[in-house]
Order: sequence, then structure tokens, then C-alpha cells
Amino acid sequence: MWGCGDTRVVSVLKARNKNQRKPSSQLMSYTQSFYHIVFRTYRSVPTIPIEHDRELYAYIYGIARNLNCQTYRIGGMPDHVHIFVSLPPTLTVASFVQRVKTDSSKWLKANPNFPDFSGWAREYAGFSKSASEKDTIIGYIMRQKEHHKRITFAEEYRTLLVENGIVIDERYFLKDD
Repeated sequence: MWGCGDTRVVSVLKARNKNQRKPSSQLMSYTQSFYHIVFRTYRSVPTIPIEHDRELYAYIYGIARNLNCQTYRIGGMPDHVHIFVSLPPTLTVASFVQRVKTDSSKWLKANPNFPDFSGWAREYAGFSKSASEKDTIIGYIMRQKEHHKRITFAEEYRTLLVENGIVIDERYFLKDD
């Protein structure tokens, strides 16, 4: 019978578990967190020239890599950016977006290829996604230029929010001041 008074059994179990533990350097947690993140330029002004947008995407890719993130796709339009990324368990979406926006903003303002860039809008959208949606999201981001021949960013953003169950407060929707 198992009981509190049977210290011999407890001692044997503790010794057995202690000997079977892996060193802390070999412990592993398995996580996978996919996020589709969207943010726009300040006042949605088209300040990311298409002929130089890949420079920005490469810079954002570097920021993500330095944060130990796996980036699957970055794309967008002159007034907004989409990122599909997997974050490590120690990094929140808010921290990731803050670093990307802060670091890229400094870089963009110092880069002569982006002379009209004045900053990013304050808000962003971040949607958790599953591994089974990976190819769909990557394709969606790849087709941004063709997609926006038919739909404005405001329409796209509204649709993404609604599809992901986010209630829109019209007092603040796409407003910077």
C-alpha cells in the first residue's frame, strides 16, 4: 500500500528519478507558433517604393533571424507589410512587432531609397495560424501586388480582422491621430 509513512519507497523512487534525469542542456520543449502579422505605414502613406521593397523585407528578415524567429514570407505594398513568422516561446508577438517596427523605422529613415518614410502606424494585427495554413498564408503574401489591384488595404485589413474574430472599434480603425 502506498502511503505517507512509507519513506523507503519514496527514497528509492527519488534516487531512481534523479539518476534518470537528462542534463539541463539536453532538456527540450517542443513548440511551434505561427503568426500572420500585418502593419502599415503612418497614415497609410505609400512610402515603401516597390523597386526597393525587397531591401526592407531583407532587413526585417535579419531582425527576425536575430530574434531566433523562423520567417516564412515577408511581402506587402507601398503602404503596408505582411510577415508570416514562427516565434520562439520566449518572445511575445507584441515584443516581436515592437522590435521589427522600431529597428526597421530607424533603418528606413536613414536609407536614401525611402525618402518619404516617416514611420509606422501605432497599431498592428497579429493572427495565430496553424501549420496546415502555412502554404495558404505564404501564397496570400506572395500575391499581394495582384490582390491589391482589386481591393484596398482598408478593405483587406477589415476582412482579416473580421475573419479572425476581432471586433473593430470604428473610432480607432486606421486612425493615427
